[in-house]
Amino acid sequence: MVAGQRSGDRVEAMQPETHAPEIPQANPLTDGFVRVRGARENNLRNVDVDVPRDSIVAFTGVSGSGKSSLAFGTIYAEAQRRYFESVAPYARRLIQQGHNPKVEQITGLPPAVALQQRRGAQSSRSSVGTVTTLSNSARMLFSRAGSYPEGARQLDSDAFSPNTAAGACPECHGLGVAHTVSEASLVPDPSLSIRDGAIAAWPGAWQGKNLRDIVTHLGYDVETPWRELPKKDRDWILFTEEQPVVEVTPERDRVAKPYKGRFWSARSYVLHTLADSKSASMRERVLQFMHTGPCERCGGSGLRADALAVTFAGRTIAELNAVPLTELADIIRPTAELTSAGTASRRRASGEGDEVAVALTRDLLQRITVLLELGLGYLALGRSTPTLSPGEMQRLRIATQLRSGLFGVIYVLDEPSAGLHPADAEPLLTVLDQLRVSGNSVFVVEHNMDVVHRADWVVDVGPRAGEGGGEILYSGPVAGLRDVPGSVTRPFLFPEQADGTDDDGDSSEPGSGRNSRNGSCREAAGWLELSGISRHNLRSLDVDFPLGVLTAVTGVSGSGKSTLVSQVLAEVVGERLHPRDAAPEGATTADSPVGSLNVGSFPGRNQLDRLVTVDQKPIGRTPRSNLATYTGLFDAVRKEFAATDEARARGYGAGRFSFNVAGGRCETCQGEGFVAVELLFLPGSYGPCPECGGSRFNPETLEVLYRGRNVADVLRMTVSSAAEFLSDVPSAARSLQTLLEVGLGYLRLGQPATELSGGEAQRIKLATEMQRAQRGHTLYLLDEPTTGLHPADVELLMAQLHRLVDAGNTVIVVEHKMDVVASADWVIDLGPAGGDGGGEVMAVGTPAAVARSKKSRTAPYLAAACRWDTKPAS
Repeated sequence: MVAGQRSGDRVEAMQPETHAPEIPQANPLTDGFVRVRGARENNLRNVDVDVPRDSIVAFTGVSGSGKSSLAFGTIYAEAQRRYFESVAPYARRLIQQGHNPKVEQITGLPPAVALQQRRGAQSSRSSVGTVTTLSNSARMLFSRAGSYPEGARQLDSDAFSPNTAAGACPECHGLGVAHTVSEASLVPDPSLSIRDGAIAAWPGAWQGKNLRDIVTHLGYDVETPWRELPKKDRDWILFTEEQPVVEVTPERDRVAKPYKGRFWSARSYVLHTLADSKSASMRERVLQFMHTGPCERCGGSGLRADALAVTFAGRTIAELNAVPLTELADIIRPTAELTSAGTASRRRASGEGDEVAVALTRDLLQRITVLLELGLGYLALGRSTPTLSPGEMQRLRIATQLRSGLFGVIYVLDEPSAGLHPADAEPLLTVLDQLRVSGNSVFVVEHNMDVVHRADWVVDVGPRAGEGGGEILYSGPVAGLRDVPGSVTRPFLFPEQADGTDDDGDSSEPGSGRNSRNGSCREAAGWLELSGISRHNLRSLDVDFPLGVLTAVTGVSGSGKSTLVSQVLAEVVGERLHPRDAAPEGATTADSPVGSLNVGSFPGRNQLDRLVTVDQKPIGRTPRSNLATYTGLFDAVRKEFAATDEARARGYGAGRFSFNVAGGRCETCQGEGFVAVELLFLPGSYGPCPECGGSRFNPETLEVLYRGRNVADVLRMTVSSAAEFLSDVPSAARSLQTLLEVGLGYLRLGQPATELSGGEAQRIKLATEMQRAQRGHTLYLLDEPTTGLHPADVELLMAQLHRLVDAGNTVIVVEHKMDVVASADWVIDLGPAGGDGGGEVMAVGTPAAVARSKKSRTAPYLAAACRWDTKPAS
């Protein structure tokens, strides 16, 4: 890019730049490049690279190659550090800061904004509206322009929020969900008498007998069937808050001394046990006697009655929070499009058409329109963020940035296409282009080759992962990557070369074996037939899952895939394999998601022995949890150290080599490896422990060597290095081999769980499961297992999933990558749209059959990924 080039211009004319470029002597402030010199973050090998500003730049490479270390750990981290240096020292203490990157120099660097892949916040109080701040505008709209009941006073905007003291429903405290009891849940069999145990919620053994004796002394009939007792007696026994104390002489034991007994109603006992009991089993027992559902007082809105009495366009704020954004836009559009004359007539008619209402609805409509353009129209403002995928969360943050109006910044995005159906990725690419045209730079760490094709520039990092990566293989216009034979990305970006048409004729590189199954699908060994499924947007759905094969569940974002697989199927199979104690009719457990679940027939369950759900939740929430401890291979390592002559001579057992217990660990840092450093007038920081230097162990423990290495050295090894070092230790070697097979050879054994991505955590879980002895008849459920994976790593993962199926297991994946879908045996496609527009089965069958469907939005993309005949079905 030459000096003076407009910010919106494309950059195809730029010359490719390789790992060792001739450093230009241009002014970095005017030549349009961010120039990085000497980057050494993580596995980066003293990297020099120039990246154009005002462009869409894709950073590619296999998982662990160093692309995120360059984009996020170096470029973004340095931009953040420079910004914080401009902030007053006292204010800096209030901001959570990142680290200082290991880099010699970066020039031409504007301010940067990072949008990384993160799961929705775990708080149920966080919603689409709060993340996008749209809820603030909606609350202001109701406060200032809503229609109030006659004589009602105007409410502040806080009164329309369930997260404030002024607005929260006093019954459910703003959560919208109440845990309640009823006569039916407390007394499941009303034909029994109290003496025979009609009140099942009361405790058993002596405590239950004690309460029955107290009821007898209070004058109540314990012999008559429960249903025949007067209602006022039943209500008092079950629900009273009174706790009378009476003198009780135990029945049928006249020798026993009288004692003072306190009465507890059934409801009081259940609530008291839940709140105060330290016994998990007791809490679990009383949970079955509770209903968990929408709060009856607020109707599930979480708001007080006075806020629910205010309307706009004939709707309460709870109703507007519940409708899809597409419908919300239609509701507020008439007000937003009013002219000055229109506001006067509307104000006389309803009081909702004044200038304030027009200004607020216009702002709301503009911000909602951005979300609609990103394909999120199926979401509602009240949708809680724990139910959102990382891709949905990232698109919400992108939409917020689009409305910020920033100019001249670098947006660094972590795989923005993750979790997106190919049809939903198209509008995302348009939005990224809007950011660029607005005068910004867009740097994306990306594995989706369609996104990379649309970029102006590509930086390919590799050639391999971990210690085998960290080099810049290519930096230049996308087309130039064709001429870099060492790039693992090249055959996936230019598949025609992988088919054997490239210059050297080599078709054995990664990517050449995609879809090599050529439509040959396994036959089902049986079927799981589910009928009448109703939850979220699934309405009376009938669907059959084949056993003994690999099934891909597809569909646009929000069509109901995760609801069907991760919720309904997981719950139904789990309940059939491990039935809980029979719960009273109408009762649900507290951890069940809100929403109805009705499943009819369920044949085929006898062909399954186990259920394994492999999700992307962290393998641990503290740095003490790591890959070695989670997989169990560290147990084998500690036993090997304990078996050395030196350890035996000193009397050290395996526990001596654990950093989690006293004895072998460094007591200065308690085995953490780092200590907090408090700095006056500056934010607190962390540094290596001054006593152990970050090794986590005390000197005496580190003196014990196994094959010339101490235990800290082993934890610093990568999986690949450790596989060689421990090749003759069977239990460790088996774990390490499975980790290699799912593409995690670059991870360090002691890498803290907090540093692992969701995709890495999921593959660690899969490897841990695969190292067990395979006996078949297991159902594996995976939700987007290829998230965060380079196509070459996807091939490794799919080989392992097919291996599980070949061993007699059933694998079901929710997936958007069409190469993965094309290699499946069976496909179930949901749609046609997201939210209320989804929840239907659009196509089902082999990949080739689904690719020919005229109804499926997935079909054309699947057809492009298939190599067999996919002419539309007649």
